[in-house]
This record gives sequence, C-alpha cells and structure tokens, in this order.
Amino acid sequence: MRNITFTFKAFGILSLGLILFSCASLKTEKVYTNYLFAYFTGNGQGEEAVRYALSSDGYNYYALNDNNPIINSDVISKTGGVRDPHILRTKNGSFYMVLTDLLSKNGWTNTAMIMLKSDDLVNWTSTVIDIPQIYQDEYSEVMRVWAPQTIYDEKAGKYMIYFSMLQPESYDKIYYAYANEDFTGFEAAPDQLFFNPAKTASIDGDIVKKNGKFYLFYKTEGEKDKGIKVAISNNLTSGYEPLAGNVDQTDKAVEGSGVFKLIDSDKYILMYDVYMNGKYQFTESKDLKNFKVIDEDISMNFHPRHGTVIPITAEETKRLIANFPSGNVPGIN
Repeated sequence: MRNITFTFKAFGILSLGLILFSCASLKTEKVYTNYLFAYFTGNGQGEEAVRYALSSDGYNYYALNDNNPIINSDVISKTGGVRDPHILRTKNGSFYMVLTDLLSKNGWTNTAMIMLKSDDLVNWTSTVIDIPQIYQDEYSEVMRVWAPQTIYDEKAGKYMIYFSMLQPESYDKIYYAYANEDFTGFEAAPDQLFFNPAKTASIDGDIVKKNGKFYLFYKTEGEKDKGIKVAISNNLTSGYEPLAGNVDQTDKAVEGSGVFKLIDSDKYILMYDVYMNGKYQFTESKDLKNFKVIDEDISMNFHPRHGTVIPITAEETKRLIANFPSGNVPGIN
C-alpha cells in the first residue's frame, strides 16, 4: 500500500483510527509465483496415477517425487487407475481435484469419476461417483465417464463439474452437475451441456472465462474433422457456439487440452497430448482463438499425458517440495 501523510486537526486521531481499521480489514491477496502441473504418464503398470511437477515460469517443468505418484490410485479409485487430473483452487483457498476412474488394461469402458478435496495439495480425501449406480433412472447404461473438470459458477454460487459421457447408440457428449456443499457428490443428476453439431464425440472439455465469455475447449473425432476445437458462450451452462476450424496446431491425433493463463501476463497457454506420437505440445495465445506453437521454449524432465496447470504461491511450493522431494527440481522456491 502507498505511504500516506496525514494532517491532524480536530478529528485527526479519529481519522487515523478509521484508516487503520480500513487497512486491517482489507483481504490479503495471494501472490502466485510458480506453477503446479498435475498429470498422469501412460497406460502401463503404475502409470495411471496422479503426479506433480513444478515450474517457475510456466515453460520449464520439473517432476516432483522423482516422477512417482503422489496419491495411491488403489486407495482412491474403483478400478485401480486414475487419469486426467484437474485441480481447482476454491474461493476459500482449499482445493478440489477430479479424476477419471479408469484402468486402461481393462478396456476403455468405465462408469465413475473421483472427487477429491484438500487444504494443502498434499493430503486428499476422496469419493467415487459411479454414475449409473447413483443415477439408475437417467444413466443406467452409460459406458464412458471421462475427463471431469470443475469450475465455479458465479451466478449460481456453486461449483460445477463437467465431463463427457457415452450412452448406447450415441456419441460422447459433455454433461454438467453441481457439486454438493462438501464436494462428495452431485446435487442432482447431470444435465447435457454441449454436443458436437457434427454428431461425433466431444470429450476432454476445458472451460476458460475471459472478458465475460466462456470458452469451451474440446476434442472431437472423425475421419475428416478431428482435433481440438473451441465453442464460445455468454453463459456457463448453455449456448455454446463452435468456432470454425481447430485450435490445435498439428495434423496428428491429439487429446487432453489444458488451458492456463500465465502469471501477470495477458498470454494463455493451450497444451495438449499428441498421444499417438509420444509428444506433448504447447501453444500460446492472447485471444483464445489463434494459437502459435512454442515448443522451442518448453522443457520437461518427464513425459506427461492429459494434465492441467494452476498457479501456486511460494509457501505452497515449499510445502510441495518438502512433502514430495525430488533430485531434479533446480532453483524453484
């Protein structure tokens, strides 16, 4: 806060008291200095588990815990494997994480997601949400429940989880539901949020709010039209209109888009998994519509699959390094 010179007259002491009270009542804003990347690594033994990496600039990442899992998938999941981690910082400073509950060696059919919560990014409590088991009347035949993410709905004052589901004789569509107050389940059965007008799959949804608009990134599939696209709406839960073309910058098969804003910058990073080629591509944009490849600026001492990035404080960084030490995290504090 700026230095202020006070002139004391008849009410000088009272004025000073009011100023001091006002300053004390201001909320302390968190200062973000680093980035946390949550990801999984593949389809092999022990690879479908949550891992962490840190970055001081959003471009160069170093695995924590020597690239080993930070949570035991057997403990939190129904299948023994988890994929597609997404972490959200809540309004009160705690954290929510959601995961796909799937072990790929058993096939690509799954019915559940996992909801977790934490106060420190280290210790997590979890709940398995088995969609057809809980919502037998609406979704008893669901065959896929993929890539959940969480966003705060400011109008509703609630946390909204959105994810893809596949039902028989249809294609993957994106659904949403509001989380209950303690983040252990849904308030009601999911509703449809978005479907691909081309009537092919829309999966791996990722919503970013910018200038009052909501940008929904999603992956679509098809022989002639595949890749990562974006649809835009003025409302979080309806009205998404797809833009023409793709936002990914490759002709290779991609999935798992993750968008985050660089700290103290007007630049956004869109990253995605070029999964058939063993690559992970980073792109950059200011308008969330036009992206350029920045792979030459990126380094990682691990190979991630579908993951997400959030900004974190110096205190949170130190806590993560202390709890998940690694011999390969240089110069991050």
